[in-house]
Amino acid sequence: MPWPGAFARTAPDRPALVMAGSGATLTYAELEERSTRLASWLRAQGLRPGDVVALLTDNRLEVSEVYWACQRAGLYVTAVNWHLAPAEATYVVADSGARVLVAAATLAPLARHLRAAVPALEAALSVGGPVEGFTGYADALAAGDPVPPADQPRGADLLYSSGTTGRPKGIRPPLPDRQVTEPGDSIAAVFGTRYGFGEDTVYLSPAPAYHAAPLRFIGAVQATGGSVVMMEAFDAEAALAAIERYGVTHGQFVPTMFVRMLKLPPEVRGRHDVSSLRVAVHAAAPCPPDVKRAMIDWWGPVLEEYYASTESAGVTMVGSAEWLAHPGTVGRDGFLGTVHVVGDDGRELPPGEVGVIYFEREAMPFAYLGDPERTAQAQHLDHPTWSTVGDMGYLDEDRWLYLTDRQSNMIISGGVNVYPREAEDVLALHPAVHDVAVIGVPDEEMGESVLALVQPAPGTGTAGLADELVSYTRQRLSHFKCPSRVEFVDELPRTPTGKLQKHLLRRRYAATEDAGRRP
Repeated sequence: MPWPGAFARTAPDRPALVMAGSGATLTYAELEERSTRLASWLRAQGLRPGDVVALLTDNRLEVSEVYWACQRAGLYVTAVNWHLAPAEATYVVADSGARVLVAAATLAPLARHLRAAVPALEAALSVGGPVEGFTGYADALAAGDPVPPADQPRGADLLYSSGTTGRPKGIRPPLPDRQVTEPGDSIAAVFGTRYGFGEDTVYLSPAPAYHAAPLRFIGAVQATGGSVVMMEAFDAEAALAAIERYGVTHGQFVPTMFVRMLKLPPEVRGRHDVSSLRVAVHAAAPCPPDVKRAMIDWWGPVLEEYYASTESAGVTMVGSAEWLAHPGTVGRDGFLGTVHVVGDDGRELPPGEVGVIYFEREAMPFAYLGDPERTAQAQHLDHPTWSTVGDMGYLDEDRWLYLTDRQSNMIISGGVNVYPREAEDVLALHPAVHDVAVIGVPDEEMGESVLALVQPAPGTGTAGLADELVSYTRQRLSHFKCPSRVEFVDELPRTPTGKLQKHLLRRRYAATEDAGRRP
């Protein structure tokens, strides 16, 4: 597999990364030198293969520099969601074992908090301006050696995805046993081959780079010599304008972005030429069939969908024509891993029967950091190279995969995973709450929205209580994890042992929401 350093020699002035709004550009020559210098500085701090660098930043050019510095020094990079509350971000950085923090000055309050709250951090760099107690990023680069060493072991990412308990889980893949310059199985090999990544690729990345897919796809495009156009933040019309301005050939979106673009006035949608698009990838959340058909009608048969996970357990893929012939499918396997659908007894199910989705690989592709029990739960008892993230679905006779539910109660809102246990734990402590359940309900724009169903404490009035409870959770959790609305119920369905029967609530409120949208 090629890698960015190769293009620093053959196409040094080609943009490796461009900021869509400002036009600020990082060339391949600059990416090579700056990532080499940063890797040198990190080694000078005593970091060795297997150590961790935490990255706390908004979308900016330095994302690629830090990513590739870690990739060429055998380090793990942990990208931190800067929307997290301080306590949540502290847990991620501390649990990862990060020894160095690289943080944007625009996030200085959170960066300072992490520096003080995580004793294991031995050094910290500030990007884009000074932060008290941090070394300047430019000073670190100036101190680094611009000449690559002979030994450049390949690094990896160590990203976080919450489990059913709501506690974030670090997903630690084994480090590849090869140099960064050597070919091997990678995101670029799997997705780049399918989507045709190459030196003529212009890839639009509209999502926050701390998410797994944007971070990995940016790296994959740069590994194959293409140019990445990164949006500072997603805006529907600005995305269309960027496609036209930069001649974008590829991009990756979540369904919520499609919805927002489709809701633009017709004259705005028609104002921008998107004919350069060859591939528009979407993933991360279920895409409503009507939305997908509308996008294919507008952009043509360029939509490509994949089903995967941060754990990289496996991948299925489906193109526009295939999806139109099999509406609702998330694709077939054969790209990374083999799909198996398994029943409660652990046996593989025949076509059409719903069960837990497992991917078979040559070896277990990940481990949950510090949680061997959770790792073991993700493995099939009889087939240790089969792993699952808890999604449920079925295969048809031709091995097209369809998702039906999630074994966990995870909500996907706007492409972001929301784990209801966190909000439930907060609300359970409110004196006006007797019992509570948080579920996802269908939402035309967000895919799902977060609904809290509350049984009030005896003698408690509900006037103004809904707004109070929403505000209460927002004071304690990141806003995207909080209910957008609260409804009151007389009683929640529980088994005699006290287990909440959420499937009954989801079924009831999904039907209610669907009925409410009918004319």
